[in-house]
Amino acid sequence: MDFEVRRDDLHEARFVDGDAPELSAGEALLEISRFGLTANNVTYLVFGDAMNYWKFFPASEEGWGRMPVWGFADVAESGHPELEAGKRVYGYFSASTHLVVRPDRVNDAGFHDSAEHRADLPVVYNHYVFTDTDPNYEERSEDQQMLLRPLFATSFLLDDQLADEDFFGTESIVISSSSSKTALAAAFLIGRREGTEVVGLTSESRVGFVESTGAYGRVLSYEQVGELGDGRVAYVDFSGDAELRAGIHRHLGDGLAASYMVGMTHWTEMSGGGDLPGPKPVFFFAPDRANKRTSDWGGAGLRKRIADAWTPFVGWADGWLDVTRSDGLQALAAPYHELLEGGVDPAAGHVISPA
Repeated sequence: MDFEVRRDDLHEARFVDGDAPELSAGEALLEISRFGLTANNVTYLVFGDAMNYWKFFPASEEGWGRMPVWGFADVAESGHPELEAGKRVYGYFSASTHLVVRPDRVNDAGFHDSAEHRADLPVVYNHYVFTDTDPNYEERSEDQQMLLRPLFATSFLLDDQLADEDFFGTESIVISSSSSKTALAAAFLIGRREGTEVVGLTSESRVGFVESTGAYGRVLSYEQVGELGDGRVAYVDFSGDAELRAGIHRHLGDGLAASYMVGMTHWTEMSGGGDLPGPKPVFFFAPDRANKRTSDWGGAGLRKRIADAWTPFVGWADGWLDVTRSDGLQALAAPYHELLEGGVDPAAGHVISPA
């Protein structure tokens, strides 16, 4: 069974039953055991065309798409001589009960899916990691890995990018949608560096939660943008709200050193804003940074650095993350629509066991 959404209207979704696939030589069948659902999954859909996310998992019919998710699966059948049935993997799946892959470059760490339709897509999404050799894996923290690990990787790479730029010589980093899990991870990492204040912007109703995490030096509501001050600032936009971005550019003017767009939690408010004073907003695409650091450090070196940073982060996140677990793929419908409407408690994370 697959969960599909209309590409031109994300509110329209359906469940599609299919027959058990017949594997070709060299293919493997993954049985998806658990996956996480956060606002990050909505970002994949919003940028489905622009960033080619729809191409990873072709849908059953023109005009529909399959939502990408991160989770765990077991190799149910294998037609590859170096991949054993029964191996457990972490990686990037469709919101489905099963996924057919074409394993390639199989080694002790995992394998890549070399399916033709994924050949030109970012490598970071095509790699599946064996849990028995994964330095990040702990059985007791599978929920956190599904809900936070892909977001944490983005935040790690963003923090690395900003640090590489010496934070543009700024006195503070301002982060919108500061209650989102990716923003919290970024704030946690940036806040561990000396000399940089992290300021969170959020809705009035979420100020208390954001303050309670301790990730930010200051937390302001969106109505308090005027209190950002006159110092030199870099803006990291996790909301995608064009009007908010315009307001910050106009308020800070020459004091704005850089403007990055990362997430799109306010995905219905992406248009508008007009011409902006200050630096042109730049979209931060994590796979590009991952490719650079893989070239600099090697794949193992990048994974080691992320793993070293992950351990303290996940211990901190345990203090505020509230996980809800549901069985059956159709249990995905309710939390999916809640995420579209932006009504999910920022501390909440949903884990679906589709079988």
